[in-house]
Amino acid sequence: MFDRLNIVPRWIIFTLDLCCSATALFFANLLLNSFAFDTINSVDFSRKLLVVSVVSSAVFYRLKMYAGIVRYTSALDSVRILSSVALCVLILFLLNTILIAINRSPLISNSLLVAYGLMNFLLLITYRSTVKLFFLYIKNMKVNRRQTIIYGAGDVGIAAKRTLDHDHAADNVVVGFIDDNVQKVGKVIDGVRIYHTDYFEQLIIQGKVDELIISSHNVPVEKKAAIVDLCLERNIKVLTMPPIHRLINGEVTPNQIQKMRIEDLLEREPIKIDNQTISQQLRGKRVLVTGAAGSIGSEIARQLGKYLPQMIILTDQAETPLHELQLELEDSQRNQLYHAFIGDIRDEDRMDALFRTFKPHYVYHAAAYKHVPMMENHPVEAVRTNILGTRLVSRLAVRYGVEKFVMISTDKAVNPTNVMGASKRIAEIYVQTYFNHLFQQHSLLNSNSGATYPRFITTRFGNVLGSNGSVIPRFKSQIEKGGPVTVTHPEITRYFMTIPEACQLVLEAGSMGNGGEIYVFDMGKSVKIVELANKMIKLSGLVPNKDINIEYTGLRPGEKLYEELLNDLENTLPTHHQKIMIAKVRNYDFEHIEYEVSQLINLTKNQNEREIVLKMKKLVPEFKSNNSVYEDLDEKRKTGLDV
Repeated sequence: MFDRLNIVPRWIIFTLDLCCSATALFFANLLLNSFAFDTINSVDFSRKLLVVSVVSSAVFYRLKMYAGIVRYTSALDSVRILSSVALCVLILFLLNTILIAINRSPLISNSLLVAYGLMNFLLLITYRSTVKLFFLYIKNMKVNRRQTIIYGAGDVGIAAKRTLDHDHAADNVVVGFIDDNVQKVGKVIDGVRIYHTDYFEQLIIQGKVDELIISSHNVPVEKKAAIVDLCLERNIKVLTMPPIHRLINGEVTPNQIQKMRIEDLLEREPIKIDNQTISQQLRGKRVLVTGAAGSIGSEIARQLGKYLPQMIILTDQAETPLHELQLELEDSQRNQLYHAFIGDIRDEDRMDALFRTFKPHYVYHAAAYKHVPMMENHPVEAVRTNILGTRLVSRLAVRYGVEKFVMISTDKAVNPTNVMGASKRIAEIYVQTYFNHLFQQHSLLNSNSGATYPRFITTRFGNVLGSNGSVIPRFKSQIEKGGPVTVTHPEITRYFMTIPEACQLVLEAGSMGNGGEIYVFDMGKSVKIVELANKMIKLSGLVPNKDINIEYTGLRPGEKLYEELLNDLENTLPTHHQKIMIAKVRNYDFEHIEYEVSQLINLTKNQNEREIVLKMKKLVPEFKSNNSVYEDLDEKRKTGLDV
């Protein structure tokens, strides 16, 4: 009933404030007269009351004392009340001073003014706080209320608590805070106790937790994951808050308290990169990003802006996302020059025009086809984009004097079981052998000739969270539709990395590379996809295989149970960055690779997919198809039979 009580009109609040002012004057008189009623002269008091009411009305109206909603009284309202009362007292004091200056007796003694000011402030605060506590009490009387714990007793956590207190549509009550800061433990905020994080499990055992809100963004990733896992095991709902810089005027709204995202649990500790070295290399340079409209290319473009290059050229064949990216970047980084260039990396004339016009110093080559089942069905396109496109762009980089060429590869290039992975491995081989060939040619030339060549660098990493085609957006969509959530195999695992982290490492590897290296990133621990699905369902407040079913659909064409970052015949060397290693790979003869790659590209003209895949298997001996129509080609390759 009280939850549906309408907010009272402003004139009522204004009248109540004036009543408080009048009452304060009356009690101040009593206080100064030792509570002797007979000493108060009604005529004299009426005169004082009239003056005080006129002054209070003017001040309260001017400072908009009536504007606040009483049940939501905050510290800011207290400051407004204090300012209003102080101004009233000051005006009355000035009136007294004027009267004394013209030899008239003051209307109100200064002692009465002080007593009146204190009493008025006390009454105005008391009646507002009483109304606020009354509504809070009514809200907490709900039978089916959820007991909520807030992780983090900082500004955001306190704001969340007060938001929930004021939201009468919410059916939860904050019963405590948990925090890692021992100096806060044992203290009380708004009547709610702060516990140490280690005591959280005891609160669960005592049945005091139905819901956890994580408001702190300084929690170590492992600790946050452990707490969330504990909550999910006990069917405790987990919510999260945005960082304080995303709050409007530092205030929290109920819709900002959202469900925990799986991405928050898969994140790792923030990485440290050598921004100074990257900045020294990129400042004032023209940088080309291919595949700029994709998830990786767009994030690379975002991060490049802070290193102040002369120009960032964004190229992609996808018109709409490229246009949207350009608008986004121009809005967020107004002092940085961006140019969107629509073009296909397989189109030699178009790419030549791009390089001839802009003459980029750095190239970040992120353009590629990467969907495993799609490329298994379209090996012609995998070869044309991932191999032909890479060869074309790398040749143009040499022709137009690019300083560094950074290619984005994938962990699926290691011991590939699918066409996509094999195409990326061939692209890696081509880029690496091309650099070795250029290096040898340069070494044979006179060192004083001034000839230069690009430093070709390859970066290799696994799945990135939220990228186009990632499993996480698919699971989210399936959960929103009520299921089922489809997993290909109960034992399938994948590595995951956030897009910003992957792109930071790409920039770092690109800055440290001298050419010919294949950099492998520390992807952390592999994650079981079925466990990922279970967590996502639980984070949505549902029960796996009860509210949302998990179904196994079988491995897709070309898919393997687990990804590898290094070939069996490869090893790694450490770098100065603990999350970046150099893969030591086999060396190939460039002329042989150039010939074989040319042959492979020529095969695409005939559209004979089996012939193309067989050629890829000859180029990459470790390429063995899995769950694919091309598995029989592995046997034919062994026996030397024709396709």
